[in-house]
Amino acid sequence: MKTNLSRIQYISDGRTFSDQERNIRKALDSGIKWLQLRWKFGREKELHQLAELSRTLCELYQATFIINDHLYLAKDLDADGIHLGLQDESILSARAVLGNEKIIGGTANSFQDVLQRIQEECDYIGLGPLRFTSTKQKLSPVLGFSGYQEIIQRLKNEKVQYPPIYAIGGIKEQDLTELLQAGIYGVAVSSLIQNDPSATSRMNQFYIEDYVENSR
Repeated sequence: MKTNLSRIQYISDGRTFSDQERNIRKALDSGIKWLQLRWKFGREKELHQLAELSRTLCELYQATFIINDHLYLAKDLDADGIHLGLQDESILSARAVLGNEKIIGGTANSFQDVLQRIQEECDYIGLGPLRFTSTKQKLSPVLGFSGYQEIIQRLKNEKVQYPPIYAIGGIKEQDLTELLQAGIYGVAVSSLIQNDPSATSRMNQFYIEDYVENSR
């Protein structure tokens, strides 16, 4: 399992190339250190161009660059890793293609999904959604805070070792404390950063203070 993963992931959003580029630049300018490129509307050539641009920008900003879904694009561009949905390429196949050094994350929506991802040896799990979000078209059943609490507590009760788990889906800045208390490692966000880039610095400070507190 990889260590020192950023607590805040930015998942790119936007229907057009220009929308995506603008939002990605805005997120990186705000201090984001983890970009997951997700563009469901782009044609293959445009997606490749956007991925190349994103990789260059991430190198400039010293940010981790993850590609959603497109395994061989991640390999061709030597991305830092890939994020896979439950209906995407298998984690095993991705590991065989990318190797052990790359970051591989996977989506989960239930306790059984989380167990599956753990067995597949994901480096992190994106668990959600917390609440309704318009960012994703095919939304899984909403978990709510209680859903996160139940899943994390069950993992602990059954003494299951698990990788960092990120909350995703309609995350708001004020959710961080309750998510942290539930045992969630970090958050994956889109519109939160796009609507208020200054939220990045406040969220980073929140996690820095938590790290300092737990290091005492």
